[in-house]
Amino acid sequence: MSEDGGGRPVLVGYDGSPAAEVALRWAVEEARLRGLPVTVCHAWHWPYPMRRPDEETLEILRGAGAIVADEGVRKAHALLTGEGVRRARALAGRQGGDVEVRWCLERGWAAAVLLQASRDAELVVLGLRGHGGFEGLTVGSTAVQVASRAGRPVVVVGADTAHDRRDGAPVVVGVDGSPASEAALGFAFAEAALRDASLLAVCSWWDPSALPGPDRVPFVRPDRLRHEAIVRFDQAVAPWRAEYPKVPVETRFVVEKPRHALLEAADGAVLLAVGDRGIGSTPQTLLGPVTQAVLQQAPCPVAVVPAPAR
Repeated sequence: MSEDGGGRPVLVGYDGSPAAEVALRWAVEEARLRGLPVTVCHAWHWPYPMRRPDEETLEILRGAGAIVADEGVRKAHALLTGEGVRRARALAGRQGGDVEVRWCLERGWAAAVLLQASRDAELVVLGLRGHGGFEGLTVGSTAVQVASRAGRPVVVVGADTAHDRRDGAPVVVGVDGSPASEAALGFAFAEAALRDASLLAVCSWWDPSALPGPDRVPFVRPDRLRHEAIVRFDQAVAPWRAEYPKVPVETRFVVEKPRHALLEAADGAVLLAVGDRGIGSTPQTLLGPVTQAVLQQAPCPVAVVPAPAR
């Protein structure tokens, strides 16, 4: 399956697509910054369920000059995996780091293989949409399934949204008080420290007096609620400020829809970090609505961070 070695790796899904190439570059850089190995992971499968032929059938197929599925197809995918490993090693050399490159080639659906491999990984890096998607889709099903079910942070990188390290580009994180957003805060501070970047924490507040007519919430004091929300926001950020005193921090409290606030803040960012499910999301939800929106529209890579309980 893979090469052995110490350390929990950065796991990157690779299928040779443009988005996977950019994800590979991001993963190697992340591994270099963290001092970890990187594992290039590729999954292969037939489009239809099938059993492996018995030995008699295999001999008939070989005699007819046919390419047997488990031999020919796996060999082709092994070559693609090897190409990903070669590219990763070349990237590591250009980035000036001593990054160990491992590989993982398994038969199965991409999301299932990546979720299994992620159990032993530090984090997962995926392209926004690989070769398995359809034209017009903004986010591939593999990215959504892995980001929603992995017990590790998942960085989703689009072919046209990733940038190499840019001076002055901040790490942006969305804060809403949920357990997942608390985990996203910690991840974002760590990323900012690794990249010598600043951090912008964004909290979007809903004004209960802003609804029209009968939908307006009665018996509330919006000014008091707003003040309490700002206090909670500052309290959420404060422990991470203390843990990462060298990271420059800006907090932004806005009265705006969360997706709009985050997308605006992410313009020019090196990374946007969000929890997988925010306030109001149920465990049955694959991803929270805000997380789904920023995955589809963010102008930079998006880190989807699960709550600690998972």
